[in-house]
Amino acid sequence: MIPTKRLVMIPGPVPVSQSVLSKLGSEVKAHTDPEFIAEFQQLLAELRSIMNCDGIAFLVAGSGTMAMEMAIANIANEKDKVLVCSNGHFGDRYISICKNRGLDMTTLEAEWGMSVTPEEVDRKLSEGKYTVAVVTHVETSTGVELPLKEMAAMMKEKHPEVLFVVDGVAAGGGVEVDMSWGIDVYFTCTQKAFCCVPGMSVTWTGSRALKKREEMGSIRESYIDYARWIPVMTDTRKYWGTPAVNNISALKESVRIMLEEGLEERYRRHREHARLIAEAMSAIGFRILAKEGYRSPTLSIFLYPENMPVDDAAFRAVCAAEGSLVAACLGDYAGKGFRMGHMGNLDKHMLISGVAAIERAAISCGLDVEPGAALAVMQRGLAGKY
Repeated sequence: MIPTKRLVMIPGPVPVSQSVLSKLGSEVKAHTDPEFIAEFQQLLAELRSIMNCDGIAFLVAGSGTMAMEMAIANIANEKDKVLVCSNGHFGDRYISICKNRGLDMTTLEAEWGMSVTPEEVDRKLSEGKYTVAVVTHVETSTGVELPLKEMAAMMKEKHPEVLFVVDGVAAGGGVEVDMSWGIDVYFTCTQKAFCCVPGMSVTWTGSRALKKREEMGSIRESYIDYARWIPVMTDTRKYWGTPAVNNISALKESVRIMLEEGLEERYRRHREHARLIAEAMSAIGFRILAKEGYRSPTLSIFLYPENMPVDDAAFRAVCAAEGSLVAACLGDYAGKGFRMGHMGNLDKHMLISGVAAIERAAISCGLDVEPGAALAVMQRGLAGKY
């Protein structure tokens, strides 16, 4: 039997374009090579432009978790009062990071499947002299999208003295964002909606946050210290740590693809594909964890049909065998459904194949599914018949 090709449909890493992989596998250049220096400098300019950042885009080898630490370490110390808002598992991780740093921290948590609201954050910030507020743009554990534009507008109008930090790991490159809305720090990593390989994170830092870093003086960190990287990020001929040369070339190609598509079209496509996939999965009995109005364009959490026992590990194993690798749920929802990514450069063939594999798995596992029900939704939608 010919083995079935597996599509990676988890919330990152995502399927990567062949031209990006070719850059990754190209001959290694020296980080002092003038050609690489120019490529790196141009990429940083493009990254700043994508987010409309008036400061610096720190492109550093490391995971999204490293970016979480980098974002807070450079703008907050023990004297600062910090509000951390959580919509799920990774918001809770930020709470843990800030707690371990010994920050004067207050938390605001939403029920899984819901989001903290601008009104809630406004009320909490009005209680005391906060200097930093942290939110998650898209929560990877729940598929919830924060109303970021409205939140930023509230922050800008009512709490302009508070630095606004946004975890964009599962959103950046796939969901609308503009730092001029009132965002001081925004970060993501390369293996999600930027559709590159794992290994790097980008932390966009605006002028207000850079000023705060300057005022803080020395900090205890070294590798993630802005002060170490600012000379490199403003002049790529300079050196602090060896840059991930091939990863940078690969990301440059990813960004080229993004800009060729156009950011507005890219964001529209993500929302349209998310809507279609949600309707397709609903057609075969799966439920969506995120509540209406808070559903992310980049990933979804699908819960198994009610009153129908499903062996979660077995179901996901069959999905993988049928050609669609999906992820386990987290927290209280572990075993109750799966997480599916639909971000990056997924084309119509990939979308159809991914949903078809899940539909076949549902049939194989004995769920009450009408064959072709999910695919009919996808086909009509992708053919423009809705």
